[in-house]
This record gives sequence, C-alpha cells and structure tokens, in this order.
Amino acid sequence: PGVKILMSGGTRCNITHATDRRGIVAAFGDQGPFLHSALAALGPDELLAMFHAEGVATKVDPGGKVFPVSDRALDVLRALERMLAKSGAQLVLDEAVTGIDPNSSGFHVQTNRRLLTTEKVIVTVGGQSYPGCGTTGDGYAWAKALGHTIVWPRPALVPLLSPAAWVHELRGVTIPDVAVAILEPMAEPGAEPTAKTTAKTTASGRGSFLFTHFGLSGPVVMDLSRVITERPHVASWQATCDFLPALKDAELTARLAAEASAAGKKAVINILAEWAPRRLVEALMQLAGVPVERRFAELSRAERTALVVALKSTAIPITGSLGFKKAEVTAGGVSLADVDSRTMQSKRTPNLYLAGEILDLDGPIGGYNFQAAFSTGWLAGESV
Repeated sequence: PGVKILMSGGTRCNITHATDRRGIVAAFGDQGPFLHSALAALGPDELLAMFHAEGVATKVDPGGKVFPVSDRALDVLRALERMLAKSGAQLVLDEAVTGIDPNSSGFHVQTNRRLLTTEKVIVTVGGQSYPGCGTTGDGYAWAKALGHTIVWPRPALVPLLSPAAWVHELRGVTIPDVAVAILEPMAEPGAEPTAKTTAKTTASGRGSFLFTHFGLSGPVVMDLSRVITERPHVASWQATCDFLPALKDAELTARLAAEASAAGKKAVINILAEWAPRRLVEALMQLAGVPVERRFAELSRAERTALVVALKSTAIPITGSLGFKKAEVTAGGVSLADVDSRTMQSKRTPNLYLAGEILDLDGPIGGYNFQAAFSTGWLAGESV
C-alpha cells in the first residue's frame, strides 16, 4: 500500500503546503470553495499535528513545501500504517474490486474473490495518473454506473514534450528561477485554419525549470501543463522562457553595455555563465547567432539585442505531454456538483461517499493535492 506516497516528492513525500486553509482554497482556483468543509475538518495544521503525534517531524523548504525532516516518504507511509492498525480497520491487498451495486440493505461490493455486503461505501481509489501504481481509473466506471457525471479525466502536473534538439542536448540542466508563459497558436483575423498563426498567452508561472531528454519538466512547467493537456487537439504550443526573470529587458541591456565598457576583453560566455548555467548560455548564444568565442568589446548592438531576446524570451515548441504514465495528478473526474461538500456523500447515490483524486479536483504542485486528498478522505470517514 501507499506506492504513490513512496514516489511523491522525489521519494521525500511533500505532505502539504505551509499555508492556512484559505491558502489551500485559493490554490485550487474555482474548485477551491468545494474544500471549505473538508479543510475545516482537517486543515494543514491538524494534518501535521497528526503526523507529529506519530513521530514524523516535518520541515518547510524555501518554496513552502512541507517534507518529513528525514526526507523519507517511507516514514510517512509507516505512520499511516500505524494509524490504520490503531483504528481497527482491516487492510486487504491483492483483491480487486470489480463493481459496486446498490441494493435494499446498502451495497454489494464485488471483488475478484468474493461478494461483500455493506451499508455504506467510501470510494477513494484515486484518478488515472501513474497507472503502474494501480491508479488506472477504475472508479470512474463505478461512479458513472451509479449516475454520476464524469468530467473528462486528463493528465495534470506532467512533463512536456518538445521536438527541439537543443532542448534535448541540455538534459539535466536545472534553473531555479524561470518565468514561463504557455502560448497557444491563434489564427490571424480572417485567416484560413491552415494559414500561419500568431499566438496568445494562456497561462504563465515562475519557478524551478528542468531540461530533459524529451523536453521540459520542473515545478513551473508541470504547474502549467494542464492548459495543454485539456486541449490535446492543439498541436503547436510554445513555452516562452525568461531565464533571468529578476532583470527587466532594459536592465539586462544596460548590464551588457556596462560589461562592454568595463570588461571589453572578457569573453561574453564567461560573464553570462555567472548569471545562468554555462551549457544553457552556450545554447542561447547559438540561438542568438552570437559566436561562443565573442568578446564583449566585439559585440554589435544587434548581437546584444539578440542575446537579450534569447535570455528573456526564448520560445520552445511544445507538442504535448508524457501523459498519464508520468502525470503526478489527474484533472477531471467525478463532477463536484454530484457530491455534497459538507459530507462527501454522493447526491446521486445515498450512502456512497467519494473523496480524493477521483473527484474533479486538482491543484498546483507543492503538497496541495495531498492536503485535498487527506482532508476530503477525513471528512468522508467522519461522515459515515
């Protein structure tokens, strides 16, 4: 049990985010108000107190993510297993549920081994992300058969694919602070669908960024990925990257000019490598058409301008994502309109409760989704 917990946060388990209830609600945007009752039952402070009581000390990283001090997801899992043992509940493994059917006394739950009869059922089988862990979307069929609306499930918090060779060559390069904007192609007024298009920004963010052998990853990329996965018919997205977001274009231009005056004999790459990873600088200089051996005194005004554009607004083509197999979260699921947020009970099927990622509820990276799962699960448990 708990395979996803062991995988999460790079095997460290990002339990929650260092914020209050309102911060969690805000992070989920339009879906956030659904969580008010669940967070009132179990907010971030109560969740951490529960783990602390089980001997799991926690810490907060600079970005607000909460991890066990040990950096071991296994400690989180073992604490949950101890809580389960104390509760008196029975954990049954290697027994797949194949169907849930209401009857006069409650429900028949059919497994691959037996038929169980129960008055109430809580479904917390997760979404469809990382199917290798067992989350293959089984719960959607059960919920649909019981009258629920299923909002189209799609990958969220997932790495993105790029065909750009220079991106692949930079695999492993991490930049701690990059501003990224996702641009969607937009047909020019009156143009035919096949005509050359311009683009409009559909989402933007800022955070850690990683080049990979297949494209882009890192928290900022994964946070923005849902705008792409929810529109798979769009084939030619772009990610525009500002690799020096702390500097405005004019400030960077002025710094380059100042370096030309003060240190004209220095190689451009040696100075820029103090501001960004050297491998990235080499790639951006090539994209800008500036020879890697160029010295500051030799830079033309046009080359300075090209460097600013490369550092502040390089466009990377995006062709899609790695899909459910590498998505940390599933967007979509059982419609929130079908669930009473005060109890997590279904509005369609009495005595059926739904919680966690099976719901149409997905938040940003940083422990928010774990908090939502813990809180809705806790409320469902309290309600039965």
